[in-house]
Amino acid sequence: MIVYRVLISLFAAVQLLRAARRGGRAEIAARLGRSGTSARTPRLWLHAASNGELASARPVIEAWRAARPGLPLVVTCNSESGVALARSWGLDAAPAPLDLRHAVSRFCTNWFVAGHIAMESELWPNRFAQIPGPVVVLGARMSARSARGWGRFPGLASRTLGRVAFLSAQDAASRDRLVALGLPAAATGPVADLKAFYAPPADLAPDPALAEAFPRAETWLAASIHEEDEAMVVAAHARALQQRPGLRLIVAPRHPRRGDALHAALSAALPGTRVARRSAVDDPAGAGILLADTLGEMPLWYALSGVVFVGGTTGTRGGHTPYEPARFGAALLHGPDTANFRAPFAALDAAGAAIEVTDADALAAALGALADPGRQRALGTEAARLLRPETDLDALMQRVLAHFPAPGAA
Repeated sequence: MIVYRVLISLFAAVQLLRAARRGGRAEIAARLGRSGTSARTPRLWLHAASNGELASARPVIEAWRAARPGLPLVVTCNSESGVALARSWGLDAAPAPLDLRHAVSRFCTNWFVAGHIAMESELWPNRFAQIPGPVVVLGARMSARSARGWGRFPGLASRTLGRVAFLSAQDAASRDRLVALGLPAAATGPVADLKAFYAPPADLAPDPALAEAFPRAETWLAASIHEEDEAMVVAAHARALQQRPGLRLIVAPRHPRRGDALHAALSAALPGTRVARRSAVDDPAGAGILLADTLGEMPLWYALSGVVFVGGTTGTRGGHTPYEPARFGAALLHGPDTANFRAPFAALDAAGAAIEVTDADALAAALGALADPGRQRALGTEAARLLRPETDLDALMQRVLAHFPAPGAA
């Protein structure tokens, strides 16, 4: 534990310097656990790393709000965009406190924390040790590399995992690695990838002007792309336009701050194509490209797109979720790095329900091959079938809720 305290102190120093550059004193205070509420109501602390992990927790969040209205949530994320997304859902949210004992203790006191749900790979030793109630981990992910790192500190691993009351891993390999590191057998729940529970918003209805400007059969989406994906996406669209002059593109960067750079790159590569910018509320009429540099609107872009390229798959980031675009019946394209979703992408590729592309030429060729709306629908339908969840959200939530009785319950 002493080694961890030294390492986390060094990590904290770096993070506080970054916080000072980004948000000044307010962000430093939040990272030191100084956020809080005046309402003296016990709360469940739910933590997700960023937007993707928080989006996967949305079904859990909604189920929790319905089942435990007397124990409201406070959500933390490591990113500003994650905090903003949680607040847009009407939730109390704050930057996550650093894993320093005094910061965690202060946060728990200020928010009257009564328990904790951690998402995916967010396993923090000091946080787990100081939570004043049960600790639950959902969609837990433990790669072989991370397991080797934890394995160098077996005492720390077993103490951290020993605090877990219930854990549901997103794949069997992660479950087995966590058990080997010290997860108690009694705390081991069923394998369930929470992203498979995603359901499109019931009230989703694209604005008629957007739907007219971006007809689904002629529109492809570059979803949650990172800087490493951008050049390939821009070049592929320029080449695909030579075969399909009416092809439209929606570009949704993972981080909206990339909006200026992407707008410049798209305008330079495609000087004859108008680029509408969502953040500027540009009129989409007559635009060939929509730069979706906003937060919280990804379902809208999925609904407008017959083909989706899954971002984060061309570099070393491991890729983003195939579950959400599959639920919209979109034909799926992806790069070679799918480490974060290895099992679902492997199932899709084996069945021919997704297409792997390695460069701009391959991406342009795939867009050309998917010009037929019937072909788009066939791939999308098969992807939705293959990624249908095998487990039941209600059953999983019953296991979670059992650790957090309703306030006043006997």
